[in-house]
Amino acid sequence: MSQTIYLSTEGHEMTREEKKVLAGTLVGTTIEWYDFFIYAQAAGFVLAVLYFEPLGQENQALAQIVAWASIGISFLFRPLGAILAGWLGDRFGRKIVLVITLMGMGGATVLIGLLPTYATLGIAAPMILIFLRILQGLSAGGEWGGAALLSVEHAPRHKRGLFGAYPQIGVPLGMLLATGFMFGLNAVTTEEQFLEWGWRVPFLFSFVLIIVGYLIRVKVDESPVFTEMKERKKESSAPLKELVTTHKKYTFLAALIFAANNAAGYLVIAFFAAYGVSHLGMERTETLIASLIGGVGWFGFTLFGGWVSDRIGRVRTFQIGYGIIIVWVVPMWFLLDTASLPLFALAIFVLTVGLGPSYGPQSALYAEMFPVAIRFSGVSIGYALGSIIGGAFAATIAQTILDTTGKSWLIGVYIAALAVMSFLAVSVVPKHLQGINLTDDSDREELTILKSSR
Repeated sequence: MSQTIYLSTEGHEMTREEKKVLAGTLVGTTIEWYDFFIYAQAAGFVLAVLYFEPLGQENQALAQIVAWASIGISFLFRPLGAILAGWLGDRFGRKIVLVITLMGMGGATVLIGLLPTYATLGIAAPMILIFLRILQGLSAGGEWGGAALLSVEHAPRHKRGLFGAYPQIGVPLGMLLATGFMFGLNAVTTEEQFLEWGWRVPFLFSFVLIIVGYLIRVKVDESPVFTEMKERKKESSAPLKELVTTHKKYTFLAALIFAANNAAGYLVIAFFAAYGVSHLGMERTETLIASLIGGVGWFGFTLFGGWVSDRIGRVRTFQIGYGIIIVWVVPMWFLLDTASLPLFALAIFVLTVGLGPSYGPQSALYAEMFPVAIRFSGVSIGYALGSIIGGAFAATIAQTILDTTGKSWLIGVYIAALAVMSFLAVSVVPKHLQGINLTDDSDREELTILKSSR
């Protein structure tokens, strides 16, 4: 089998259905991640004061650490969400999961926007907040796998990286939407108004986005790969059991591959903005502008990463991205610490040059790593485990390093160590999986036979 056949750049005119699929995965993931990111940004700006008040009175730094930790708690439930979504997705299809996860994530977000603070409900307020975060985690655990597979399984072989980049760019677009909303509110409200009611507006706006996302997603056809599998009646009766017994190596690799990108990404999403305000004394509007610039870079380089992976290979594209992150994450702190908006924004933008190539090809890479009958379970659980290792407590760890040592560049050392791990993990993935048949696994079986005969 020749890999170059699958990397051919022959012309392909996108069909109407393919455009619908890309729009559905892009809009849906943008809305999902908007929901996730407004919480992360609220955790950096207001949640320590409004929901963890007793800790804040005694120790503001501890209250902020707990607020960051509330982000990570939802990640712990992503694997459970991935298991449930994987079972549904491998048996009943990718589309139904996307609708369920959109409703779950959006509903929890709206309820957070309505939740009374500690001053009103006492200890019940943070407890309900954590419960709603868990619901978000369960939804997020299934969202990405469904969107990734729907886009990749609709794609021509030589454009899987590009098609798979569409759910990926939902992350920076969600960040841009969330950050832009926060920036606008910060510009038109006083500090008192923002704390009293302004921060709730982006959460409540999610109700409108749920309706938009639902109307778009219900019009998308089911994955042709899943449809063909159902016609051949090859679905696994127990996809999780089969995954654990026969493909645990790739599940573990998938988790390690994603860890560093997710950790570095959560610094861009929330930590840098809060760090600029609380530690460097910058204006909140300045740090939000820098975050917006970072979001634009992340969007562009992620789409480029997916596109270029169809030409130079998924593994090599990942290696380039992680190489840039390893080199940049320590020196960037010396630019951030100048508290100069141009240099602060430049530091974040350069980081996204590495984030894009190590994120854009992920959907296609993961889809090619797993056979069709357990693919949804494999990509979802690998992604969920990677988010625990990487982003779940990245902001908490970064804040702890800063409070303990006072040296911000040591946060860069922590991210660099994760990036080295992810670089080594992606380097183990066989390059010949690129372009493999996603429908009936005949190419995969042939490769296994050839490998065992050598």
